[in-house]
Amino acid sequence: MKRFALILLSLFAVHSAFAQNEERAARLQTVMVPEFIEEAQAAGMDHAYQGGWEFFVGGGGASFDCNGDDMPDIALAGGTEPAALYINDGEPGGALHFSQGSLGLDDRLSRNVLGVYSLDIDADGNFDLVLLRLGENIVLRGLGQCTFERAERAWNIDGGRDWTTAFAAEWEHGQTYPTLAFGDYVDRTAPGSPWGTCSDNYLIRPDAGTSTPVYADAEALSPGYCALSMLFSDWNRSGEAALRIANDRQYYRGGEEQMWKIEPGRLPRLYRRADGWAHLSIWGMGITAADLNSDGLPEYALTSMGDTKLQTLDDPGDTTYPKYVDIALEKGVTAAQPYTGPDKLPSTGWHSEFADFNNDGRLDLFIAKGNVEAMSDFAAFDPDNLLLQTIDGKFVESGDMAGIALPTNGRGAIVEDFNRDGMLDLLVVNRKADVSLFRNLGQRTDWGHKPLGNWIEIDVRDQGGNIHAVGARLLVKVGTMSMSRTIYVGGGHASGHAGSVHIGLGLLDRGTVRVQWPDGSWSHDYRFLANQHIVIERGAEDVAYKLTE
Repeated sequence: MKRFALILLSLFAVHSAFAQNEERAARLQTVMVPEFIEEAQAAGMDHAYQGGWEFFVGGGGASFDCNGDDMPDIALAGGTEPAALYINDGEPGGALHFSQGSLGLDDRLSRNVLGVYSLDIDADGNFDLVLLRLGENIVLRGLGQCTFERAERAWNIDGGRDWTTAFAAEWEHGQTYPTLAFGDYVDRTAPGSPWGTCSDNYLIRPDAGTSTPVYADAEALSPGYCALSMLFSDWNRSGEAALRIANDRQYYRGGEEQMWKIEPGRLPRLYRRADGWAHLSIWGMGITAADLNSDGLPEYALTSMGDTKLQTLDDPGDTTYPKYVDIALEKGVTAAQPYTGPDKLPSTGWHSEFADFNNDGRLDLFIAKGNVEAMSDFAAFDPDNLLLQTIDGKFVESGDMAGIALPTNGRGAIVEDFNRDGMLDLLVVNRKADVSLFRNLGQRTDWGHKPLGNWIEIDVRDQGGNIHAVGARLLVKVGTMSMSRTIYVGGGHASGHAGSVHIGLGLLDRGTVRVQWPDGSWSHDYRFLANQHIVIERGAEDVAYKLTE
């Protein structure tokens, strides 16, 4: 009898898997699946994230334009290998190509880098870099033409001596310079490390009224629960961004995912159950936010060892309390196991990012996947996810069809249109392996590839210190579709993007965009034509079109 029952269970599992595959195949017929080709070596990019147990977390990079040619350049963490700068010298619309530059650091300081984020801290028009390290963090001031100098001493930023694995930034109201948040992992000096020894996180605010950035002493965000990602986000449309933190290792000290209330001139305050914050304890790895239904309120995708969470406010009509519910199963983004290959153990998710990979006007979700090291209870072959959103608001896995299901251990990632052809490409930083650089070829057909839907890429320019309008929200309307995007610095896992906002438009060739500036005020409607790179300057009457030569 027992043997018969086991046979029935096995047959049921096979039938269930077959039914799921049939459903997935049917859903994939309803979306355009982009095809990617991996060309890191051909593009001149020879870089790997290496290191022992202290580098099983991290492994990130940042894209930004460091020489003003409108082609995104790349900085990459190397772990025990030197961090690297790659300058984009490819042809617009063509194959990807990069040449190696220099971050201007000596060999010792260029090592032990876990993550990289880019933003313009001093409002001089050049992107600066924040390097998260095992040991002292480094801030590099961009000088133009892809040259940098160290800025911690000049800006009074204490790089610390921690194991820093997360970063985010925002401009609080009235600030010329950004507030910086650093997330730390395990306190390596504590007795019993690494078990039960999470470090505090820190908030660093600029002094007011200075002509250059000058930062005050760091404010501890305690307790810390081993942060692996953080993001400033205006969760309730109040005009003030809270700091969300995805935390690892909560299982041994009662920790949880966190959100801090950040108000100008006040000490940070942790949201608690009395505020409506619901306890959630996962092995949090990455976080990303997007307004999936254009109601002005962000949803959050949280990766972990196991399933992915997709959180939305329980009652969007009541933004008094940050009470979130998980809709990952409903939307088809749990991504709890590998979707291809023989390994059916739980997945390990790291970098997460919403983006429109097929230009149909709907945000998709990318998740970098990879076993922590050699954990036998988790999948060894754990390919990255490319979850495409379908017309009903649910998502369907396409990673294998898209060509990104490689046998690598992903960590951080960069989603970027590297060759400015209007289709998003993808870079994945892999653990103890070369980076993967995927060029988006478009949709495969019987006669080759055809471009995906129409698109627009928007650079936003604000006045004052927040030149790139971090925190601004863009509302794009094309036909009957409305799309919302917010400009962030932070999130993902140890990786960031600075520059143009990419928006797919489907089949429509024109539309309008309004900007809600970081101070809460709105622009008028700007009209635009599709398949262009445009600039919106605050106060300008019309958009400016720019051509990439």
